[in-house]
Amino acid sequence: MKSLVSHEGQHCANCTTPLVGEFCHECGQSVHSVLQPMHHMFEETVETVLHIDSRIVHTLPPLFLKPGFLTLEYFSGRRVRYIAPFRLMFVLSLLCFFGLHLATSEVIDQGLAKHQQRVLSDRGSDFAQAANADKVHELLDDKINALDAVQTFGSTTAAAAVGSAKQALRAAANQRLAELHAQPLPAPASSAVTLESPFPHRVEHFRISWLPGSVNDRLNVVAQHISDNMYAATHGDEATREAARDRMVTGVFGKLPGAMLVLVPVFALLLKLFYVFKRRLYMEHLIVALHSQAFLFLWLLLCTLLAALAGWLEPHALWTTSPLNWLERALVLWAPIYLLLMQKRIYRQGWPMTLLKYWCIGWFYFWLLSFVLLGAIGLGLAH
Repeated sequence: MKSLVSHEGQHCANCTTPLVGEFCHECGQSVHSVLQPMHHMFEETVETVLHIDSRIVHTLPPLFLKPGFLTLEYFSGRRVRYIAPFRLMFVLSLLCFFGLHLATSEVIDQGLAKHQQRVLSDRGSDFAQAANADKVHELLDDKINALDAVQTFGSTTAAAAVGSAKQALRAAANQRLAELHAQPLPAPASSAVTLESPFPHRVEHFRISWLPGSVNDRLNVVAQHISDNMYAATHGDEATREAARDRMVTGVFGKLPGAMLVLVPVFALLLKLFYVFKRRLYMEHLIVALHSQAFLFLWLLLCTLLAALAGWLEPHALWTTSPLNWLERALVLWAPIYLLLMQKRIYRQGWPMTLLKYWCIGWFYFWLLSFVLLGAIGLGLAH
């Protein structure tokens, strides 16, 4: 703990006002100089970190467990013990999207690996169920298309095994065609596989008449970048495809925090419109929106961590699957209940009116969120 120090007789170096504490009451400048030994700076850094940690302990539990508590504390003027709403929302959004990025990448990799294994292990045993030659050709086309997708999006090892898998499928198809006394498949013209991208490498310029020319130009640039990324993800060697996919995923998750930041003042305006007769300042609704968003980010982060924990424990401790599933269900239900209780406690209206406004605000917020997320995804794909 800091000892009390008297500053009697000292004057502010900036405005020469007599000091009564560590900060000048006229200009706010600190009495401490920035020119000090390194060990003093280290001590102040440790003290700042510990102070932030204490505010985290006072902020996160009530944010998650007490609907509306932090907001009412701010309205009452008790703010020092808690992290500021904007900083709280922003930090939690970064942590949330970082966790989602890691989890999404892992899920995509696992899903692609399982799909590749299933497609490559297919040897055409279901050709025996084909009743005629047309059905054999249809099944073979579907399987060849799946192998082409593996060659485009799969790993180097999987792409190298596509050729032998296609030969096995053609052999099984010819065997079934021989059983049906039909013509065999024509010999392939070349062992190489030519892939056509569904996305043109160059985008034809489009123009929306009611938008300014600069906006149309920007939209064309974004569309061209998306086309280039898609083309790179479906063509070229493995390194090029992997880099394009990583660039797009990173771009999407990089745009999401900023997109959610734009949504906060719009959400506050929505609250202002629905509670216009409460005569609250817009800043009060903004604090409600910031705390609501902060809770949602914390909730989504906990859901992601819980799902990752369940996936990690399942192979090692199967008995944990059932309790973790129940905990996930409870966590999912807690979000709408929390937001409803928060709205009720802050705006202090009866249950019928609260439920009606809760439903209307949720409906508008859903569409706002959808448009913002679509915009963020589009900009992210153009990264």
